[in-house]
Amino acid sequence: MRLGGVDKASIEIGGVTMLERAITATVAAEEVVVVGEQVLTSRPVTWTRESPAGGGPAAGLLAGLDAFLVQPDVVCVLAVDMPRVTPSTVARLVAAVSSDHDAAMLIDGAVLVDEDGRRQTLAGVYRYPSLMSTRPSNREHEHGMSIRELVAPLRLVDVAPVGDEAQDVDTWEDLRALDE
Repeated sequence: MRLGGVDKASIEIGGVTMLERAITATVAAEEVVVVGEQVLTSRPVTWTRESPAGGGPAAGLLAGLDAFLVQPDVVCVLAVDMPRVTPSTVARLVAAVSSDHDAAMLIDGAVLVDEDGRRQTLAGVYRYPSLMSTRPSNREHEHGMSIRELVAPLRLVDVAPVGDEAQDVDTWEDLRALDE
């Protein structure tokens, strides 16, 4: 059973909301953009929403890219429902993208993979221009587009998880498993 419309960002694990865990994981970022309803956070962030609201993760990601005050070289994309991602996880993803020195084999991003080898495309670091190049030419097509569809043309490297950092929370059972 899914979480039934509960705001994942507000769910607490060990007394810390999943949103705050995501913000902490991106502590090295110069600017953090959060796509969602505005709440009080531990550090300044830029807030935005996809338009129309409810457009899905790809529409939200693209709205987030549009909200940066300064265009970054790389952008960390982190879903709020991955509470075990840490600053160390993000640093490994950044290093995987930054270590690419062969221009002929330029990678577009690095994504965390789960224990089953599935790419967690909402736990990745991407080159900003690469993500922007996959944006549909018709903005109306962003609504309902999947993240996998958005990043499909990109050359991505997989980054293995350490411990349970690739675990996401989609169900109440997932949440209980994190607490155990």
